[in-house]
Amino acid sequence: MNNIREVDVVVIGAGQAGLAGAYHLRRTGFEPERDFVVLDHAPAPGGAWQFRWPSLTYGKVHGMHALPGMELTDADPARPSAEVIAEYFAAYERAFDLRVRRPVDVRAVREGEGGRLLVETSDGVWSTRALINATGTWDRPFWPRYPGQETFRGRQLHTAQYPGPEEFAGSRVVVVGGGASGTQHLMELAPYAAATTWVTRRPPVFREGPFTEDVGRAAVALVEERVRQGLPPRSVVSVTGLPLNDAIRRAIADGVLDRQPMFDRITPDGVAWDDGRHVDADVILWATGFRAAIDHLAPLKLRGPGGGIRLDGTRVAADPRVHLVGYGPSASTIGANRAGRAAVRDIRRLLAGEPVAV
Repeated sequence: MNNIREVDVVVIGAGQAGLAGAYHLRRTGFEPERDFVVLDHAPAPGGAWQFRWPSLTYGKVHGMHALPGMELTDADPARPSAEVIAEYFAAYERAFDLRVRRPVDVRAVREGEGGRLLVETSDGVWSTRALINATGTWDRPFWPRYPGQETFRGRQLHTAQYPGPEEFAGSRVVVVGGGASGTQHLMELAPYAAATTWVTRRPPVFREGPFTEDVGRAAVALVEERVRQGLPPRSVVSVTGLPLNDAIRRAIADGVLDRQPMFDRITPDGVAWDDGRHVDADVILWATGFRAAIDHLAPLKLRGPGGGIRLDGTRVAADPRVHLVGYGPSASTIGANRAGRAAVRDIRRLLAGEPVAV
């Protein structure tokens, strides 16, 4: 604690949301390393994209929006998205001289002296007047618990560990989850696996027609209302449904996307329902989503009675020094861009002693 470095703003995370925030800080006159610092625990540029499975090519990525100020052009759709986007993020950091520090693990953010926040990290302690938290969800995969789970003799893994379809050749695979990852995994796995079974808690909702700007705005508004009430955020896709494209239609017609209700328990050799049905399985693949990676903020006691953190825009209602970017309604690439700009606008007012708009 003897070597505390002071800045005006600390940005935690260098994915889409963190880089967008850093860009807008830079653009409005903040100098990296002097006025703000970007801390990223990943080993290299690319945010969570660098950890995606090789079969997720750039052409399969839906809704990837460019970072502010620099387009992603001429990307080969056949290349792994992890490579394409990591290279783009690296070029972006260089172009705007964002000087991201990595790998740096942020361990805790707590109250400091004189109204400042202390950010405790593997690279020492930072004292800051404001914080942009852009840590996303990739580091907190959600694993549901079901009776008998510990008795399963096969392999269990999460989307975060998905290695690509070839590894499941000849296996009987149960895929759990009704989101985009679950359907993508199933469609990839089907030609390799001996058998696939798809189970979800709720019947999947497939969306007909184009994903228009109005549809997107309406979906984001529903997610935003939850965080305004202090409830844990739901994903945007949970309120938009799954796009009914040609690949999805073929998978439905072929029986690959034949949804079954959620099983009641796990057995040593598969999954079972209370009505007597049983499916043999070698692998259970949990495509069950992620939760916000914000445990390092726990010392600030930001969570409300609803279990979430109540926000006004990106600003934490209980602490205007803290902004959550890429959280809830801004947990999309275009949402993260807009949220980064909004957070910096509010932070500039805060640091200038001006009233922050509500």
